[in-house]
Amino acid sequence: MGQTARLVGGAGELYDSGMTTMTFDERRALERLDADRLAEHQLKRLNRLLKTILPHNKFYAEKLPDISDELLADEHGPLHSLDEFAELPYTFKEELLISGGDRLPPHLTWPRERYVRMHQTSGTHGRPLIVLDTPEDWAWWMDCWQFVLDAAGLEAGDSVFMAFSFGPFIGFWSAFDAAIARGCLAVPGGGISTLGRLELMRTMRCSAVLCTPSYALHMAEVGAEHQIDVGELDVKMLILAGEPGGSVPATRARIENAWQASVLDHSGASEVGPWGYGDVEGKGLYINEYDFIAEFLSVETGTSAAEGQLAELVLTNLGRTGSPVVRYRTGDLVRPSWQHGGENRFVFLNGGVVGRTDDMMVIRGVNVFPSSVEQVLRSFPEVIEFRMTATKLGEMDHLVVDIEDRLESPERVEIELRLRLGLKMEIRCVPLGTLPRVEGKGKRFLDERGSRK
Repeated sequence: MGQTARLVGGAGELYDSGMTTMTFDERRALERLDADRLAEHQLKRLNRLLKTILPHNKFYAEKLPDISDELLADEHGPLHSLDEFAELPYTFKEELLISGGDRLPPHLTWPRERYVRMHQTSGTHGRPLIVLDTPEDWAWWMDCWQFVLDAAGLEAGDSVFMAFSFGPFIGFWSAFDAAIARGCLAVPGGGISTLGRLELMRTMRCSAVLCTPSYALHMAEVGAEHQIDVGELDVKMLILAGEPGGSVPATRARIENAWQASVLDHSGASEVGPWGYGDVEGKGLYINEYDFIAEFLSVETGTSAAEGQLAELVLTNLGRTGSPVVRYRTGDLVRPSWQHGGENRFVFLNGGVVGRTDDMMVIRGVNVFPSSVEQVLRSFPEVIEFRMTATKLGEMDHLVVDIEDRLESPERVEIELRLRLGLKMEIRCVPLGTLPRVEGKGKRFLDERGSRK
């Protein structure tokens, strides 16, 4: 089984116990570690990770040639500080893709026979990426998920509905197994219609639902069409992932009002792990710094970001030895805060994931993210669905927004976007029900900037 650290006596010494599951109180104690103690813990786990993988992992042995056998034999580990860690090279998604005649991801540590789970990224941003996990790595996934379920207040005996089909996307499977590990009744929603899912939710008296923000809204829409008020179901909590909506205030408010339930945002990545979980007020995400080292690269300067500065998130997973990523450039754009003043001292991301490096548009000198546009559009209750398309007009980015609007009045939406974002955009009404609804990650942003001039 994978190893974790246990806390003795609350704020006592950290030591390796070989266990994979901590108690709620132990996870809370880890969240409250001060910066020095947390850095000490991260360095210890990082050194253990490097000592484990480098003798066997060809990808990282070649990527980190300066970490010699002599350094690995050092009882304190190859790195003596996190400052040394910050000098290691980054890992990019393109490096992890299967290429040529290879059949397996290049960064695997162990022989194929040690892996028991295969998953694949959604392919929303580029080519799909295959990931493999050992039993020990999967136990680590379950541990990471417990921080999310803690924040959601789920308890053994809760009935949890998984509102998605069980394809190769890892988030669905990890959520399902994590709920079971917690002692919840996990109710699968694969292979049935949206209406069938609502009926099953009602039959099983589900108290929690896991889905994307888009699908939470779609379920409410389908329910209304069939005289099912989702707000009258037993659901008290929705754990949302896959899109920024869980931390977009207007989207969050619309979901909470429809379901008469609380919303918790969650974020993760197949190639990294389930790294983020929301706060009860919906203001953003905490990063699980027990299992991940987080770094932040300023979009403006390319150096370490300051408090609240827009930055690309860089992550290192500390417990996934079979498929490790070291200093992985996620492409997620965030605003980190270390001075948020909460009992949880993990770094906090105000507004959650606010965008992607490849989604950011510069329109007449103003940085625009799809999540910023969504926040404005969701403030109109008559706007049911929308889609944004980015194109090029000469050398300039141009954004067209199609909306399903019960009032068929795009002018008021255009005015509000101009007031809130300082930009004029082309807003077009389309017939109700014509824009796509999906259960997975919603494709509301089409980037055609590379295909038009």
